[in-house]
Amino acid sequence: MTASETIPQPRVAVILPCYNEAGAIAQTVRDFAAALPDATIYVYDNNSTDDSRALAAAAGAVVRAVRQQGKGHVVRRMFADVDADIYVMADGDATYEAAAAPRMIAAMLADNLDMVVGARRSEVEAAYRRGHRLGNLLLTGLLRRLFGRSFTDILSGYRIFSRRFVKSFPVLSAGFEIETEMSVHALELAMPVSEQITAYAARPEGSVSKLSTWRDGWRILRTIIQLYRIERPVWFFGGVGALFALTALVLAVPLILTFVETGLVPRFPTAILVTGLMIIAVLNGMCGLILDTVVRGRREMRRLAYLGHRAPADFARDR
Repeated sequence: MTASETIPQPRVAVILPCYNEAGAIAQTVRDFAAALPDATIYVYDNNSTDDSRALAAAAGAVVRAVRQQGKGHVVRRMFADVDADIYVMADGDATYEAAAAPRMIAAMLADNLDMVVGARRSEVEAAYRRGHRLGNLLLTGLLRRLFGRSFTDILSGYRIFSRRFVKSFPVLSAGFEIETEMSVHALELAMPVSEQITAYAARPEGSVSKLSTWRDGWRILRTIIQLYRIERPVWFFGGVGALFALTALVLAVPLILTFVETGLVPRFPTAILVTGLMIIAVLNGMCGLILDTVVRGRREMRRLAYLGHRAPADFARDR
């Protein structure tokens, strides 16, 4: 018996969201089966109206259905249903480099990481449209500015997860903003993560992108702001309060000067407005402090849930 036969090997699951990918899903399944021959490949179909489900099953995938429309709903179901040690998530459009999966898994095991992001490198202009590239740069920069650190490609759908990431991640998003939520979850819990440069190919003929540059870009931007409000309430509400306080001070300066000179306050409506703005500013500051305590408790609970699962390289425990 060889050493490799005595050491438990990680159970790898490839999870592929799918919506009307008849032109690409079979190729995607075959590519990942060739790259990871011991992995179980799951295709979660999201109300496709073409032959995606039949083609995926014929290619050897385990096919399941998700009725709630949206990638976030699909990811929530995949994370809840699939039991594995390592999860490889990609899109079902054959654009991501399946051959890079073993290298990304090796990086995860070598450094005991919880997420490895496949940062996209496109060699074909049609693979990664300029609008999407520009939007990705802007949103990535905003995330870095708000949270202090980030990835170079926060919108990549090609990711390797540890079990403790998957089982501690409360999926709240419904659509394409799910990748942003994953990135923030890893950053806020200070998880060990990394990026690997991977090739990004054009879609096969017959496969059409479901991503809308403006609509989904706005949803992702809204998600970043919402996550900042939830995760950093002191800074968010403190900033709002500071804005109200600054406005109140600007309006109050003429009143103060007039009062010093004459001892009178001739503009009562402005004085009332200044008082109201200062009250709102103080209330925002207090809300931020109170919510920061709540967020701290939630973060501790998520951290404990995260620590309740074994690390990626620790497969011998409890076996």
